[in-house]
Amino acid sequence: MSNQLLEYRDGETLLEGYLALPDSATGPVPLVLVAHDWTGRRDFACRAADRMAEWGYAGFALDMFGKGVFGKDGDAEGNAALMNPLASDRGRLRQRILAGLDCARQQPGIDTSRIAAIGYCFGGMCVLELARAGADVLGVVSIHGIFAPGEIDNRKITASVLCLHGHDDPMVPPEQVLAFEQEMTAAGVDWQLHTYGNTMHAFTNPKANNPDFGTVYNETAQRRAYQALRNFLRELFQEAGGSKES
Repeated sequence: MSNQLLEYRDGETLLEGYLALPDSATGPVPLVLVAHDWTGRRDFACRAADRMAEWGYAGFALDMFGKGVFGKDGDAEGNAALMNPLASDRGRLRQRILAGLDCARQQPGIDTSRIAAIGYCFGGMCVLELARAGADVLGVVSIHGIFAPGEIDNRKITASVLCLHGHDDPMVPPEQVLAFEQEMTAAGVDWQLHTYGNTMHAFTNPKANNPDFGTVYNETAQRRAYQALRNFLRELFQEAGGSKES
């Protein structure tokens, strides 16, 4: 694959995304946005973009915090300080992720008719807000993400929605799961929720090992989640005009 860093802006804020493209592409390829967790667009998000390229898609790890702005593993207070200004202002959050979408779709080799978005933890919240904003994407996938909507008017959700969720995730209590299901159903969304038993938050991150905080890697849940993700993307892109990924 090939990869590069791309600068772009949301108003006065300079951002930097990471684009990975498959070498085998002979024409425009589907695009998968990757929204990072509360530590910023670090290696974990970039490797997720690489995974998309390995599957035959363009992967774009977008930037929600600003160029060079990163949190640290284990620094809950510092990471929350980066995330909370956006989590508490969903209009601003939507504007920021839409800036990433605009940057990615303008890149050469992108099939702009076939775009999806995935997000981890905080990034799961981001891609769900992308759907709630009525963005022109085929589908979004929240991976151990936060379901609760902000206090902002939603537009017609046209994207299909998949949520990959740990049953024992302390950051998403059962009442929030139920409220999300009711929200999606009332909105007429094509939605799915896959819940993994005995699984906490951040279950796809091998560095997650803090049971007291509720973040624990789970290899089995990760494998099942990525299979579900791969099936979801294949279905989306094939129905929208075909994909060489298999």
